[in-house]
Amino acid sequence: MRNMKSLHNSDSIADRLQFTNGRIEDSCKKASRLAGHVNLIVVTKGHPASQISVVIQAGAKHIGENYPEDTTKKWAELDPEQVKSVSWHMIGHLQSRKVPLIMRGFDYFHALDSVRLARKISNRSVLEARSPLPVLIQYNVSGEEDKFGFPAWDEKNWPGLLSDFNELSDLNGIRIMGLMTMPPYTETPGKNRVYFDRLRRLREYLASQFPTLDLHELSMGTSQDYEDAVLEGATLLRVGTEIMGLRSDSDT
Repeated sequence: MRNMKSLHNSDSIADRLQFTNGRIEDSCKKASRLAGHVNLIVVTKGHPASQISVVIQAGAKHIGENYPEDTTKKWAELDPEQVKSVSWHMIGHLQSRKVPLIMRGFDYFHALDSVRLARKISNRSVLEARSPLPVLIQYNVSGEEDKFGFPAWDEKNWPGLLSDFNELSDLNGIRIMGLMTMPPYTETPGKNRVYFDRLRRLREYLASQFPTLDLHELSMGTSQDYEDAVLEGATLLRVGTEIMGLRSDSDT
């Protein structure tokens, strides 16, 4: 893997996007998967609209943002045709008071981490007569206290997740597409595969309990570990730094 600093200093956003897509294709070959079954979400939080415009021009199809207020401002600065040309993913923790903001232009919400929040989103969607919002349920599969998500690190307790999941599946204003997780930060290759494997098996468990739902999406893997995520079945990769370069808060 090339050094992040060299990527940021010497290569253009287009070069880095091409490089990342190449690594994803290589990982798919290793896993005997079709590259078309894995979608790259370019995480642009903390970057200006001008850089988002560049990465869209370079071929990005999915854009991930964490702060809906900032995203709304960026949409106003971007060419409307560019805004419409990509899918917008809200990938970060959401405060319930900001639910109206994500209903304005986001195509997917990756971090649904409570029944209470789900009810607010669903009620808003139904009230405004919108199509159900596609969502991914966030699970904490590592046990880290600073991570959001339904507690799923102890597999013996997975049956206890079924009641909440059943309630989520009954809400008319959301459409569950799959699962999402945020594993620990690591610089050790392969270390997070255990968490990606756990999320994949949790998806299989929930699918067996709710056979009428199509839980085909697994949102996992960032700049630090997305190749491992592909090997464990990820369908949505959230990659920021490797493509967009470093930000002041240096998220991946």
